[in-house]
Order: sequence, then structure tokens, then C-alpha cells
Amino acid sequence: MTIIVTGAAGFIGSNLVQALNQCNETDIIAVDDLTDGDKFSNLADSDIADYLDKDDFLDRFSRGQFGKVRAVLHQGACSSTVEGDGRFMMDNNYRFSRDLLDAAQGLQVPMLYASSAAVYGAGQDFREQRECERPLNVYGYSKFLFDQRVRRQLPVARSQIVGLRYFNVYGPHEQHKGAMASVALHCFNQYQAHGKVSLFGSYGDYPSGGHLRDFVSVEDVVKVNLFFLDRPRLSGIFNVGSGRAQPFNDVALAVINRLREQQGQPPLSLEMALLEGILEYSEFPDHLRGKYQCYTCADLERLRAAGFMAPTLTVEQGVARYCDWLQGIQSPPPAPFKQAAAA
Repeated sequence: MTIIVTGAAGFIGSNLVQALNQCNETDIIAVDDLTDGDKFSNLADSDIADYLDKDDFLDRFSRGQFGKVRAVLHQGACSSTVEGDGRFMMDNNYRFSRDLLDAAQGLQVPMLYASSAAVYGAGQDFREQRECERPLNVYGYSKFLFDQRVRRQLPVARSQIVGLRYFNVYGPHEQHKGAMASVALHCFNQYQAHGKVSLFGSYGDYPSGGHLRDFVSVEDVVKVNLFFLDRPRLSGIFNVGSGRAQPFNDVALAVINRLREQQGQPPLSLEMALLEGILEYSEFPDHLRGKYQCYTCADLERLRAAGFMAPTLTVEQGVARYCDWLQGIQSPPPAPFKQAAAA
């Protein structure tokens, strides 16, 4: 049966397409907006059945023109947390998702969609509950509002609906994201270009490089998507993270030390990296003040209760793998996650 992936040429979408191919799934309809034509490269190594522009897709899908559809993996969105055009953001992230959900429910097609940890804002409690959700920007609000619509739909849903709240995802195929790419990619590019890495200085109650985020490899994000794809009776909204909060300093050191290892150089401690000028800090940007999540950490209780028990990569493990990929060091890709269904 056909699987539809929206945002298929983007970061997480293209990784999902590759993982589906590894599961021998090639009847895939890729949906995206290729105004940025260079994004095609994210799909160049994948096998798909068809490609559609997002503006052409929704009407055809709602009319049932794609035959029997196994599921829609909805990853398409504007992912810029600093986008100030609220009308554009709401059209892309809320209204399109709302219309797609209505169509999927009408056709009784399962829908897995990308939500975001941005819905939690500056809170310290990251549970999938309304009282924990206070977005700081219009991006977070667009995701929050759609989650609320899903919550109202779930009690009467005609087919599976799964919202996945991604935390700080990093990994292959994010180069097109520019300033919105992960801190891991920024650190890699800085080190390659200048032999040193710069992080934000102190802000709030956090020291320089000490802001804490739940960094999760796209490999683990893909595993969670495949888990729910194989369990169409499971619905709900779930956090997708590592369950660990690690400082930005850990990411920078993971990049520095992996690249030093490839060059036959010994690893550096944080203190030595600072002393040698390989790690430095810049003034915290004014435009992010009051809109910045200084701390995130996914509460995975609901995901575990649903049956997903696979361990997640640490920053040190995942960033090392990512650096290897960026360097063109080829290693066999990990087998797609297949966890036996509960009895």
C-alpha cells in the first residue's frame, strides 16, 4: 500500500523515506515544496513512486485519488522558530495540517505528524499535558494549536492519529536549514572552517555553553515513527527525545573530539578546549531574549507506556556518527527499528 510522506525532501522527512526503503517500502508518494530546488539532493538516493508539490497534493488526497493509503507521515512545516510572519506560519503549520487531518479522517487513513517541544516554552515540566504548554513564539503556537485540535478529535477518531513532539533533532540531511540547523552542524561547520567553535554566552541562570537541551538523533526519531506506523491501533501525542538534558558544551566537545580523533589528535576536556581557544563564547543574541528555551528534557513516560523501549543515542554517540557522515566516512546504516508487538 501507498505511504505518503509530506516534507519528504526536508530533514526528518528524507530520513523517513530512506528508512522506509530499508524496510523494502518503495510505494511512497513524496510531497514537498521544492522552491528551494537544492533540497532534491535529500531524496536523490531514495526510491519513491511519485512526487507532488504540496499545493497540488491536498485536493487530490481528499478526493481519494491515491487508492489505498497505509498512512500519511506528515513532516512538512515551516520549522523556523524565529519566523515573524504569523499568517505564513499559521497557514503552513496549522491550517494545512488541519485540512490534512480532516481529509485523513474522512478516508480513515492513519496520520502521524510532527509536533514540537516548542509547545512547552520556558517551562520545566515536559509532560504531554495542557498545563505544561506555554509556547514562546508563533512557531510553537502553530504546533500547540494543532495539537489542541488533535486532542479534540482523538475521542471520536476514525483512524490512528499520532502527534510526535520532537525535541532538538540533529543528523544527516539538514544542511538546507541554514540558521535553523542543529547546533551539531553549526559546530562542525565552524570547526572545519576556522578550527574553533563558538557557542552562546550566559543567559538567564545558565553559564556560557551551559544551556541544557534534549538532543536527539534523527535515527531515534525515525525509529519512533516506524514503531507507530506498525501499530495503527495506537494513537495520542508523545514526546520524542533522548530523555536526557545535556549542555551545548557537550555537543561542541563531541564534534571537536570526533574530528580531532579522525586527525590522530587526543581528545580535549572542556577546560583545555577553552584554554587553547578551540571553544569560545559569543554574546547572547538580543533577538532571542524572552523567546529562548534554556532547558528542555523530554518526559518519556507516555512513550514507554505505549511500548517503545529502545534506548536512544547519547550526544557523544550520535554526534560522532553524524560527524562521520558529514565527512563522507561510510558505514553500514543501522537496521530499521522493528520491535515485536506486545502480546
